[in-house]
Order: sequence, then structure tokens, then C-alpha cells
Amino acid sequence: MFTKIRTMWGGFSERHPELSKFLMFFILSNGVTVLQIVVMPVFRAIFGRTSLIDTNFQVWPVGSNVDGSQYYVFDYAAGALPDGGGGLAYFLAVQLAILIAQVINFFAQRTITFKSNSSIWRAAFWYLVAYLVITLVAAAAQGFYKAPIYTFLIDTLGWGQTGETAADILTMIINAAISFWVFYPIFKVIFRQEPVADEKPAEQPAA
Repeated sequence: MFTKIRTMWGGFSERHPELSKFLMFFILSNGVTVLQIVVMPVFRAIFGRTSLIDTNFQVWPVGSNVDGSQYYVFDYAAGALPDGGGGLAYFLAVQLAILIAQVINFFAQRTITFKSNSSIWRAAFWYLVAYLVITLVAAAAQGFYKAPIYTFLIDTLGWGQTGETAADILTMIINAAISFWVFYPIFKVIFRQEPVADEKPAEQPAA
């Protein structure tokens, strides 16, 4: 069965090289998203039992919120959600989940999707740059939707712990969606297939 699927996929890839890459990228990206969804609540539960949840982590103030309060790129006010922002505990849980998923994603996409033979160190450098930029963008965007999502699911709907878990999953999906659309064009650049020089034929011994 797997041999048949591999053969069918090989034929499809030859006929539609770009589409097949995008589909494989989509499949692997969803796989690492599932991983993030699984490990992020675990990290939250671990860090949530420490004083980190009461440690304020609000850095890089830029502009103001609609209500006039300070807007932060990384906005994790001390205290449990939804009243607080989850503190340093929430920040570490999110970032560790994303980091683990993206390290796996790097090797999987390079090897399976793009079959790149370019310098892994150069690719890793630009991947790190892209990861940092996307982290900043995703963190800034989270300031708009994180608190309303947790408040709606936990308090408005009255789901309590279930709402908190659902909010964890939803925020991870939004983060993953941002990464998905930004990373694909970047991967096409850093995961290149460089031409391999043909080996010289062996010299025939003189007659």
C-alpha cells in the first residue's frame, strides 16, 4: 500500500512539482501545528504551578490600545488568564512550544518537501532570522486577540478550564497560520536545490 502511494505521489510530483511541494509543506506544517497544540498546554500547566505566572513580562511598548492603555509587543501581564496575561509562564510555554515545533519543521521541510542540498548552516541562519521576525509579528498580533479569546471562552461562555484549553488551541492555530503563510516563500529561497556537477567518466586504460 505504501509503495503504491509513494509511486502515485512520485508521478504527481513530476507532473506538478510546485503544487506537490506546497501540499507537502501544508501537510508537514499541520503536523507541527498539532505538536504545538499538544505541548503548549503541557508547558503552561508546568510553568503555571510556579511563581512565573505572577512574574510580569510586558516589554517593547509601542503605541496605545483602543482604551488608551500601553500596547506591548510582548504583553504578558502577571496573573492567570483571563484576568491577567499569564505572566512569564505563558510566554515561556508559547515560545518553547513554537521553538520545538519549528526545529522539527526546519529539518522536515528541508529534507522532505524541498529536498535541499544547499548549505544547511546558511539555511539555518536565515531560518533563525525569519523565526525571530515572525515571533515578533505573531507576538504583536496576539495583543489584539489573546485576551478577548480567553475572556469569551472562559467567562462569557462559562467554560472554565475547558474554555482555557480551547483558547490555548485557538491561539496556537492563529500563530501557526501566521507562520504558514510567511514561511513558505522564505523556504523556497533558503531551501534551494543546487546543481550537482557531473562526475568525470573514469579514464579508460591505454591499449
